[in-house]
Amino acid sequence: MTNSKKIKPLAFAYYFWPTVLLAVSGLVVSIYLSISHYRVYTDVGYKSFCAISRAINCDTVSQSPYSILLNLPVPVWGVLGYTFLLLCLLEAGSKNAAKNRLWSIVFWICLGFGGYSVILAMISTYLIGSYCIMCLISYGVNLALLFYAWIIHRRFSICGLIEDTREDIYYLWQTRIRSLAGAALFLVVAGLVWVFYPVYWNYQTPPFSDNIPTGMTATGHPWIGATAPILEITEFADYQCFQCKKMHSILRQLVAEYPDNIRVIHRNYPMDHRFNPIVKEPFHVGSGKMALLSIYAASKGKFWQMNDLLFSMAGKTKAIRVEALAEELDLNSAELAQAVKSRKIRYRLQKDIFFGNKLGISGTPAYVIDGKVYLGQIPAEVLKSGMKD
Repeated sequence: MTNSKKIKPLAFAYYFWPTVLLAVSGLVVSIYLSISHYRVYTDVGYKSFCAISRAINCDTVSQSPYSILLNLPVPVWGVLGYTFLLLCLLEAGSKNAAKNRLWSIVFWICLGFGGYSVILAMISTYLIGSYCIMCLISYGVNLALLFYAWIIHRRFSICGLIEDTREDIYYLWQTRIRSLAGAALFLVVAGLVWVFYPVYWNYQTPPFSDNIPTGMTATGHPWIGATAPILEITEFADYQCFQCKKMHSILRQLVAEYPDNIRVIHRNYPMDHRFNPIVKEPFHVGSGKMALLSIYAASKGKFWQMNDLLFSMAGKTKAIRVEALAEELDLNSAELAQAVKSRKIRYRLQKDIFFGNKLGISGTPAYVIDGKVYLGQIPAEVLKSGMKD
């Protein structure tokens, strides 16, 4: 005997609330990523929980130029996007919508979210070479939202997607006073965020000043800051390393504030596989040549100007125009071009690299203070020892 009972469809709430929960989850993830993005650029000691390896590293993704879209961090766009989606869901779940209105609009929004997730995943794979765990979670949320929006449309709509879209637009027109008021308020808030959001990712290294002493150590390494320092910091840096750029900017600011207390000595340690023997695969390609250019500039008394210029260019351009560098710093362009081939300059770079290898430095930035090596960052209490009036 066959069972003739029909399977009763699930009620609207079983579809609606999971969709709302997914949108809220996406919003929470975007808020976390926005905070993390800010701290990566502004907090000296910050390291996110998912900075696990070179391949799985949220900080690497945040540090890439692809984390900024139209002058706003990508996760901030996520916050705005999920907020807009929640507003749409609020209306779609109202009695006026009668369970079957606005779901085509929600579907198109979620389709956009899903498509952009695919684009971001491809950027992480092919351009950044690193993945962010929280970003991957948001991609999953977006695909789940797309699935739920499609299911709800199929379950509660009696016509096709295109016809449903026309009906939804007509519904918005009928409720235009409420719809336009909500849309206008959202656009005003989004516009204010876009206009006034702080551009904290554009580091402003204090301009080089002749009022701050500079010189060369007895071993021929450039220094800037105090002639009789309370705190002497030797940095091992890579011009393609974001953390090096961040820390160097902070150190230069400290030198500008405490020129009689702090001295920074620069040594090159490019993590370029063509120059550094501990790097076994392509990484920070070009940083070795940039180091050679800085060594030449040091021989002409222009190291700190070149240093600032190279850090400002890192990540913004794939090719360095030697002629433009020479013109900017009033150097001989032919000599600067030959610097990358000079055996003498290459030997000086290799001395820095070998010395760093001997100290056990496995990555950049690294700092030597009173004979002790600090990898990645300098403890706050050590920095404070040089910040005395």
